Amino acid sequence: MDRKLVLVDSILRIRWLTHILFWIVVMIIQSQIFLYTGRSVNVVLWNTLALLPAILAAAYFLNYYQIPRLVFKKRYLLFFASLIFSAYCFTVMARLMVVFVAEPMVKVVDLTSSEEMLWRIFTSPDRLLRNYLFSIYLGPILMAVIKVIKLRNEEKSRLDTLEKEKSIVELNFLKTQIHPHFLLNTLNNIYALSLKKSDLTPESILKLSEMLTYVLYKCNEKFVLLLDEIALLENYIALEKLRYGEDLSLTFEKDIHFQEQKIAPLILLSVVENAFKHGVSGDIHEPVIRITIASTSEEIRFVVYNTKNRSRQAGAAKVLPGIGSYNISQQLALIYPDQHQVVIKDEEDSYEVELIINLK
Repeated sequence: MDRKLVLVDSILRIRWLTHILFWIVVMIIQSQIFLYTGRSVNVVLWNTLALLPAILAAAYFLNYYQIPRLVFKKRYLLFFASLIFSAYCFTVMARLMVVFVAEPMVKVVDLTSSEEMLWRIFTSPDRLLRNYLFSIYLGPILMAVIKVIKLRNEEKSRLDTLEKEKSIVELNFLKTQIHPHFLLNTLNNIYALSLKKSDLTPESILKLSEMLTYVLYKCNEKFVLLLDEIALLENYIALEKLRYGEDLSLTFEKDIHFQEQKIAPLILLSVVENAFKHGVSGDIHEPVIRITIASTSEEIRFVVYNTKNRSRQAGAAKVLPGIGSYNISQQLALIYPDQHQVVIKDEEDSYEVELIINLK
């Protein structure tokens, strides 16, 4: 079945071949209409062939000049005038071909002189309209319908491609913001350790090295394994715990039922970063952070809870809301449109973010 579809697609890509196949189909339809009127096969064959030049001329004039040059440019009055005049010319051409080519071939004898016959043809628009207009413009109209559908599909495809490229550019831009943001926060942590001349400074640098390796070599992909993202979170949490020591109460609960689950990189890290930045660093007594993550084949549920210093957070929010939250929202909108839910509980002394990603 796949091979047949590939063959059909290959044929449709050859323009001249598709035009030939189209006109064969139109001529078959045309001949069937003539046969339905009770004419003999021989008469139908010659009449069909006699009409072909006028049909081809009408089709290509309509589809390659009148529609693109007049209709698409909204020159409607000129289009209708052109259509009336061209319809008259092409029906005259068809009548001439039938009278002087097809009828002699099928032995139809008309004693009318050529001059008188020409006069009748050119001065009988009602007969031309009645007998030839439908036969001449059936093919051109079918061709126009197909071309309009094709153009609409091509335009839709082009817009979809542009939208996809725009989303990729926006997503890459957001990632370039996240990486320095994440690096700056982590370097600040290491700097704080170095000021204390802590023996934990080398270990924190090693943790940072592992995290940067992940960011540089894994996060260029649109999706990464959820387990790899969890490992990144554990490294980051370990780095933060080196800084805060026993003052920080932190739990990280994991309930992973689908080991091959994937997720967009760094989104979870950004949520955890915000908890440390606006929670633990708020100089509150015995700060608490609780992180839970659960995943199935259908969804990922991620919850981060942190205590906060109410007065400090209110002032900080007015001065610097931070780029982390904005980046999270933008990435979710680009990667998981209509597939995510963010629930925020902003209490007097605590802050909780619940992120649900629907993977159905």
